[in-house]
Amino acid sequence: MIQIDKKYLFLILGHLFLGAAIYAISPLSKVYAVAMFVGGVYYIMKNRDRNNEALYVAAYIVGAEVLLRMTGGNILYEYAKYTVVVVILLGTYFSGFSKNGVPYWIFLVLLVPGVVLATQTLGPNVEMRKTISFNISGPLCLGICSLYSYRRKMTQQEIFDILLCAGLPIVSAMTYLIIFTPDLKESITSTGSNYLTSGGFGPNQVATALGLGMFVFASRVIFNSKGMFLLVINLILALNISYRGLITFSRGGMITGMMMLVALIATTYFRVNDSGKSKMKIFMVGAVAMYFLVWGYSSSQTGGLIDKRYANQDATGKVKESRFSGREELAANEIEDFLSHPVFGIGVAKGAALRAESGQGGLSHNELTRLLAEHGSFGILALIILIVTPLMLYLDNKEHIFLLPFLVFWLFTINHAAMRLAAPSFIYALALLKITSYDKEKAAVHRE
Repeated sequence: MIQIDKKYLFLILGHLFLGAAIYAISPLSKVYAVAMFVGGVYYIMKNRDRNNEALYVAAYIVGAEVLLRMTGGNILYEYAKYTVVVVILLGTYFSGFSKNGVPYWIFLVLLVPGVVLATQTLGPNVEMRKTISFNISGPLCLGICSLYSYRRKMTQQEIFDILLCAGLPIVSAMTYLIIFTPDLKESITSTGSNYLTSGGFGPNQVATALGLGMFVFASRVIFNSKGMFLLVINLILALNISYRGLITFSRGGMITGMMMLVALIATTYFRVNDSGKSKMKIFMVGAVAMYFLVWGYSSSQTGGLIDKRYANQDATGKVKESRFSGREELAANEIEDFLSHPVFGIGVAKGAALRAESGQGGLSHNELTRLLAEHGSFGILALIILIVTPLMLYLDNKEHIFLLPFLVFWLFTINHAAMRLAAPSFIYALALLKITSYDKEKAAVHRE
């Protein structure tokens, strides 16, 4: 076994053991959370971010966020977003940011009126700082990560390494779920999202992380499996994570992961030669076969309930009235709020407050409609920046085969899970990297 294979196996086994250890000793989760951040800060400071260490540390924190949440390891609920912002700002201190990242300075400024309005409109019974920070931390994290990543030069292999940093803690989460989940025949009795198969935490967020993990290791099957040993390891991980994601019965995260793979395969297929196209066709046939294998096994283990879940049926086979678990009503309310206050919006967090007052309750699951409702026309401008900027960069960045899959992850995730996690903010920022095919010199100060 060559040295690189041994190192990779050590990383995988180490994180498998970590997931089991956290299950056995629950306080270890908080130790892990602190050690991850402190060790990351030390790593960045020691290397002065010469090799974009901030991105590797931030990726690892993003991958660990759901594991920490479902094991009670978070010091603060938004611990991952705050620590990602800190390590990215630390990296910016050492290696600077692009002077051309003006769109994301504008994006951050566009968020200000909604925050100011919230301080005037939120009721006296609301914890102002906590409520505003909960709702604005996601967009703030996205803006800061984007300023750091904007046209920062990296190689394709470095992107794979960053994704692996995000994937390793998801391997630990997978292990935790394997041990935590009871007998499926006893725990799955309906087609609703299942907390018992999601580590006792929100299935929506767990499935989002698992969908990302599935993509990470499936992409390694395609591009980073030189030799049968690595191929088998990556395939086993991709299949296991996919299965764990499916049985959460939360559809958004798994559909997002699949759409990322479709975008990656399509992007790659049209860039390779005839020989490469032939290999891609073989992979696609294999991928479809693996998909049916995992789906068939999931269906047999859940007594066919997984089939009904994705067909939008209840346990009796009756089609449900709502395809999106009632979230379309929340989105419709937010569009109404926007139409009533089209200029400045209703203010950050005001939508949830209004729904609570009317007895409807429910936090928004859709960041697009939330931005419109709470930020008005400023939200529209913010969305235009977020969508158009990476697409414009792609015209001069065709080497970045992950750009479109990253955008797919961001767009799909914020449509079903808003910005509850740091993942959509960070993954979006990775789409802004400038991919080169050579070992470039890293700038020590501000870049052009």
